[in-house]
Amino acid sequence: MRAVAINEFGGREKLLLMDLPVPEIQGNEILVRVKAAGVNPVDWKIREGYLKNLFPHEFPVILGWDAAGIVEKVGSQVSRFRQRDEIFAYCRKPVIQGGAYAEYIVLEEEHCALKPKNVSFEEAASIPLAALTAYQAVFDAAKLQSGETILIHAAAGGVGGFGVQLAKDRGAIVWGTATQGKHEYVRKLGADRVIDYTQVNFCDVVRSEYSDGMDVVFDCVCGEVLDRSGEITKKGGRLVTIVEDPGGLGRTDISTEFVFVAPNSAQLTELAQMFEQGRLKTHLSEVFPLDEAQRAHELSESMRTRGKIVLVI
Repeated sequence: MRAVAINEFGGREKLLLMDLPVPEIQGNEILVRVKAAGVNPVDWKIREGYLKNLFPHEFPVILGWDAAGIVEKVGSQVSRFRQRDEIFAYCRKPVIQGGAYAEYIVLEEEHCALKPKNVSFEEAASIPLAALTAYQAVFDAAKLQSGETILIHAAAGGVGGFGVQLAKDRGAIVWGTATQGKHEYVRKLGADRVIDYTQVNFCDVVRSEYSDGMDVVFDCVCGEVLDRSGEITKKGGRLVTIVEDPGGLGRTDISTEFVFVAPNSAQLTELAQMFEQGRLKTHLSEVFPLDEAQRAHELSESMRTRGKIVLVI
């Protein structure tokens, strides 16, 4: 099978188009013919070796944690999926090796859900990692409730964009940060207000409207943005980040939590239903053929995309 993989960690030039064996399935697994694979920042972080001490790995490493495709084979212990089912999946495994940048991938049931009927394979491949991350951050960690206020950093990005939609669907008052050119896009996702963080101090803008701060701050940026976010989280509020451990940020009167998304078939099924009901949508920033994975990584590394990047297999 054709696959884009790496034999060693390093720059984009390490991404190679290879001919590798089609993987074999165990009794609790399914073989999926991949139609499209999502490209996420975690992919190039793995490629560079930034996560080599966090996850065991075996070369050649096929990258990619987002997939959409068609079930080719099912193991004897699989009960929820059948041959020819159209599925989408968050593909993180205990050992980094067999990812989604390939014509075939082997997955356990917990990784997968039936693809929303009203989206293409390319659109479906853009959903799992980012939407599950937003779901688990906004609902599981922050426990956002209707009527509460939430500020979402990098609201035009893949995770942030889903965060805006999920928070608005829950009935929250949603603010986001984004550059000026992305404000209309973020408002269309449902944001009540968008702050251009390059022109103004977002802390000052928040305090001008909510002197006590926000009920929830969802950080997809880290660094100085994360540090300053602690200043505008309301007493008793929740600050959630997906990039680095926030520690206490010098405050004992707020809760802080780091979220690293986990596969969850039930949540992925719920998200699929939300798409079919028109409550969620996805935006494809760029679609590349598999052999242009280097270009896709270059765009992802710019951290300036609106929505998601996808490879067509």
